[in-house]
Amino acid sequence: MEKLIITACICGAEVTKEHNAAVPYTVEEIAQQAYDAYKAGASIIHLHVRWDDGTPTQDRGRFEECMKAIYERCPDVIIQPSTGGAVGMSNDERLQPITLRPEMATLDCGTCNFGGDDIFVNTENMIIDFAQKMNALGIKPEIEVFDKGMIDMAKRLAKKGHIKTPMHFDFVMGVNGGISGDARDLVFMAGSIPEGSTWTVAGVGRFEFPMAVMGIIMGGHVRVGFEDNVYLSKGVPAKSNGELVEKVVRLAQELGREIATPDEARGILGLPPRA
Repeated sequence: MEKLIITACICGAEVTKEHNAAVPYTVEEIAQQAYDAYKAGASIIHLHVRWDDGTPTQDRGRFEECMKAIYERCPDVIIQPSTGGAVGMSNDERLQPITLRPEMATLDCGTCNFGGDDIFVNTENMIIDFAQKMNALGIKPEIEVFDKGMIDMAKRLAKKGHIKTPMHFDFVMGVNGGISGDARDLVFMAGSIPEGSTWTVAGVGRFEFPMAVMGIIMGGHVRVGFEDNVYLSKGVPAKSNGELVEKVVRLAQELGREIATPDEARGILGLPPRA
């Protein structure tokens, strides 16, 4: 079985210091949390950014500051900016970080109800536009899906040439409005992607570590971090993203999976070597 790629989603756009005081807002806090995760074994930093007061932003300059600070501490890590941003942002806002030409960026492949009146909108034309702009900049999309129909959308758009193959999927499991985080659901999702694709599972809330164990056993890859879950175990807040990554590393060791370095992750994902 190939080595395990661990992605750390260090802050997201919705979780706040009220949920966990260690959630990073400032450039320094984001860089430190990225370093803690990297040092623990994460090869990929899935990146949202905030203003110092915690407000989520897709501002190009803020991403540039944060990416520079992360690379200073983690020179070989893969930084994967989000193009999801936060609910209600325009397409132009959401796409700002790709102008920095990261190695990867997220490509959400469907619309999802996030609870109440919040709708995370990704129309077919938006997905095509985002994919084409990433293609033009040489960025590998991480196909982020919240349900089976979004896999089907990605497959259709790949067949039409809008998304390059082989694809790398991120199954977000247990989010409100999306597929649940049961073992049955992960088996269903993993069995629905095209042959030759790779995948990561991101369990939200209480599903984080059960899905991580399933991902390790099934030969997939794993995402953990404050964006998805702020607890190390029930009722015990994690002190850092690094603690969450360390737990995945321990689980992987018990289950016989070695951890991929960033350069090994590049090889698995088909990314060119970092210059």
